[in-house]
Amino acid sequence: MTRRGTGEVLAAAAMRLAEAEIDSPRLDARLLLAHALGVPANVPLATMSIREEQFRAFDAFITRRSAREPLAYITGIKEFFSLDFEVGPGVLIPRPETETLVEEALRGFPDREAALEVLDLGTGSGCLIVAFLVQYHRAQGIGVDVSAEALVWATRNVARHGLARRCTLERGDWNAGGAFDVAFTNPPYLTEDEFARAPPEIGRYEPKSAFIAGKDGLASYKALIPKVAGALKPGGLAFIEIGAGQIDAVARIIEESGLELRRVAPDLAGISRCLIAGRVGRSRSPPQKTVGKELTTR
Repeated sequence: MTRRGTGEVLAAAAMRLAEAEIDSPRLDARLLLAHALGVPANVPLATMSIREEQFRAFDAFITRRSAREPLAYITGIKEFFSLDFEVGPGVLIPRPETETLVEEALRGFPDREAALEVLDLGTGSGCLIVAFLVQYHRAQGIGVDVSAEALVWATRNVARHGLARRCTLERGDWNAGGAFDVAFTNPPYLTEDEFARAPPEIGRYEPKSAFIAGKDGLASYKALIPKVAGALKPGGLAFIEIGAGQIDAVARIIEESGLELRRVAPDLAGISRCLIAGRVGRSRSPPQKTVGKELTTR
């Protein structure tokens, strides 16, 4: 049986990925090799050898990545808030910047024993509601998505993290019955032109409906924020992801819907990413803005 050393195999694979204009060819090659070998990504690979069937699997992974298929679709896993989420075709891959919404919700509700009611509109993979419920063992919630494909992945992730009794998933538009302490939403917010300029990983593979929100990128906010306003309990807070340059426009929609903007939080890149809104007159603290840089879109 043929066995190969990892060094030469990784070098050749990284070269193929570099030729395909992958931003991090060596890292992607290493992660895909670990996946082919069936070992954790942090395991040292330098002293390992590769069996022929493992090499064939790895070669197929590199071919897929060279075609700009997202790494997470190939491995089937994406980390979000230090948790692993199953992902694949038909669902938006969780982004690091979206973790800002969870961080702000933890800040907004410091009592981890609170029996909170949570709503996640456009739940996708379920990353937001799952990451939050893991932190609050007495909380329960509902994740809503219009996509049946996305809900397949959300269902897997709810089960993966042992939340089936505390998290209900529903197929629907920007609505859910009930009253909620916490509302998350990471809706589509790119314009058609922005989506047309997106990298191949997005344009060729991820669901278009998860990105485009009309010609101005605001269609989703206009539809969902009034629903959020009607669903929030007194003292409840909504955590809304936005794209670059959308603060003023989305803030107007928030105010027109009977909510008030409490805070604007930047992501780790310093880009304004999360709007925190609550019902008028129910502020936990004086309204304030922490405005980050306006550099990029989703």
